Amino acid sequence: MKKIFVIIFSLSLLFIQNSFADEMNTDATEEVISKELYKTYKHVSKDANIIQAVELLDRTSGKYSKDAILGKNLSKKPVHIEFMNLGNINPIYTNFDALGWKKDKKLSIYINEKHKDAPIEALTALLAHEAIHQDEFNSLNEETYAWTLEAAVWTQLTEDNPELEKSAHPLVERENVIKDLFIRGNYTSKYIHKFVVTNKGYQNLPERSFGFENLL
Repeated sequence: MKKIFVIIFSLSLLFIQNSFADEMNTDATEEVISKELYKTYKHVSKDANIIQAVELLDRTSGKYSKDAILGKNLSKKPVHIEFMNLGNINPIYTNFDALGWKKDKKLSIYINEKHKDAPIEALTALLAHEAIHQDEFNSLNEETYAWTLEAAVWTQLTEDNPELEKSAHPLVERENVIKDLFIRGNYTSKYIHKFVVTNKGYQNLPERSFGFENLL
């Protein structure tokens, strides 16, 4: 009886050791992946939510935006991204959701700090939009393209996870509004273009800018 107990105890101990080893290996793997991602994004952001949001673009129509953020853009350098009190830049930006910014040859995206706790997927859609703006020249066509891409990305992500739309977060409310316009326009820019041209913030924009000579 004593022998059987010892054998059972030994097997149990071995099982615990193996389980612990497997857990350690999993943690080690996650740590390695995390370090690799950190290296990839060291010039973009140290914020885990931002990194995850950019990575998620791979699963959407926003793959171009991810490449742009990592350096395939007009500046040829990674885009710096951070959460910020936008009112510190200028009080008129206080309630903006995000800003694309160019200083010298450096591109940045500043996201309103109120969105720090937004669902990752909502940040993904927002970044798909902001990464389109890569120079100091903007236009109604460019904004239409950026908003339409944002709507398309959000639509794809909510098809995978419909529960996302139920969040009361203000950034999700924004995404739901443009998704509705996108779908009403039969998955085109039809109603989003109307939304852009009637937006008071875009009243002084020219119709076209470099790369956006035609409405896409």
